[in-house]
Amino acid sequence: MAGDLRQRRAPLEDAGEGASSAAAGNGKEEAAEGKRGKREALGWLEWGRGWMAIVGEFFFQRIAASHLANPLELPPLQGVSIVVTGATSGIGLEMARQLLQAGAHVVMAVRRPKVAQELIQKWQNESSETGTPLNAEVMELDLLSLDSVVKFADAWNARMAPLHVLINNAGIFAIGEPQRFSKDGHEEHMQVNHLAPALLAMLLIPSLLRGSPSRIVNVNSIMHTVGFVDTEDMNLRKQKYRSWLGYSNSKLAQVKFSSMLHKRIPAEAGINVICASPGIVDTNVARDLPKVVVAAYHLIPYFIFDAQEGSRSTLFAASDPQVPEYCEMLKSEDWPVCACISYDCNPMNASEEAHNLETSQLVWEKTLEMIGLPPDALEKLIAGESVHCRYGQQEAE
Repeated sequence: MAGDLRQRRAPLEDAGEGASSAAAGNGKEEAAEGKRGKREALGWLEWGRGWMAIVGEFFFQRIAASHLANPLELPPLQGVSIVVTGATSGIGLEMARQLLQAGAHVVMAVRRPKVAQELIQKWQNESSETGTPLNAEVMELDLLSLDSVVKFADAWNARMAPLHVLINNAGIFAIGEPQRFSKDGHEEHMQVNHLAPALLAMLLIPSLLRGSPSRIVNVNSIMHTVGFVDTEDMNLRKQKYRSWLGYSNSKLAQVKFSSMLHKRIPAEAGINVICASPGIVDTNVARDLPKVVVAAYHLIPYFIFDAQEGSRSTLFAASDPQVPEYCEMLKSEDWPVCACISYDCNPMNASEEAHNLETSQLVWEKTLEMIGLPPDALEKLIAGESVHCRYGQQEAE
């Protein structure tokens, strides 16, 4: 395995103190800005530090993660049910394959069920020599439709079966593409990367409670460090649209919402929330890049992880037995951000803006409104009560 998370708490504390100091400094700046007007973007220093972190990850991720086995060694996972979204390509495919090989019951939640079925058949044929059948199934899920998310959650919850891990892996990064909106009226990066996964996590709370101790693992990105979420314009209708901005904002929104979810779930519920950064990975996320950029992207394989390498941090977050302890430690210390695991399977600090509790609370409230859930949805779901969602025409129970 990757090592001992508890031994890594000291560096995180040091970084946390710096982040807390920065957050305090930012708080003073924001108070001053509040007198002048609402803050509308990251400060230049934060923005610059974010891009430095991105460049540093690109050049040094392979060196920093050189201690990790490839593939990552997983513990036995028999009897563990795991939902993986976007499991037909990239790191999602790798995660599904490796989790199945470790004995888990893997639900591939995908837009193209036929492709997933073909993959399962291929993996089954490859493992036929061992004589061990793979415990896999396929369920349809389209994150560009919040109705589809509700339908998926209702179908799973109706089984009254435990869910031990939800891996929100599916995402998009349409670099250079014009702004597009889903049929639900949301900017596509925001819906696929944040809103739909948030709705899925919320609606699956009853099954995650049955699987307690359980985990929600969100595949995030270092790009969140250059994001800024304006809760009055989460769909980027009021400013000049740039695809990298849509992506980075959606990833920051995911961290902020995850952090509030982490804070609001009672410790006794046993549901842990983790954001994992896979590093910079050569996957289908680059399919929308201009052709000349794609060509350059493939000419620098030394710096970029392949899908198997990129899957390690999420697999670690989903399976390592120390992770619940680490999450409980952060919760007990009232840490403002959920557990974040870096591409090298070490704890990482989210951006300074991610530590801003005031804006995280605003993102929490606005997200619930956008996904059609009432403000007290989490409390009701944990209490076993039904919750009405504006989408899907049914109640989540």
